[in-house]
Amino acid sequence: MSCPREQFGLVFSSVARLWRRVLDQRLAQQGFSDISWVSLIHLDESGGGLTQKELAERVGIDGSSLVRLVDRLEERGHLERRSDGTDRRAKRLFLTESGLQAAAELRQTVLAVERELLRDLGDDELEVILAALGRLQTRLTGGGSS
Repeated sequence: MSCPREQFGLVFSSVARLWRRVLDQRLAQQGFSDISWVSLIHLDESGGGLTQKELAERVGIDGSSLVRLVDRLEERGHLERRSDGTDRRAKRLFLTESGLQAAAELRQTVLAVERELLRDLGDDELEVILAALGRLQTRLTGGGSS
């Protein structure tokens, strides 16, 4: 495997797994499992009001696993379910004050870890990496040509 195209998938998968492991370990010290911190960040970024189905899609887990997660986050006082005004069956998820505080703390930890991991990469390098990953993400989500 000498060609960059032949190396990319394996290297990318390995780096992504290691990156996530470092983040998960650091955030576990704050009492958050990998899936709970990701859920809080997604809810925070959305501004709230996601359905459980929408959050499950963003986090990448099935609906039944998300229900258990939402139950735990609700028990911890980080989020609340509210009825959807247009669909009586659906519940929308909103962060509480405690959840907003937790998301802010999680974001600070994530940024600190990212600064540490990216410390020897220049902004120009990161811009190239982000642009390439953005194109791949678009293609993988069906927005680009095959």
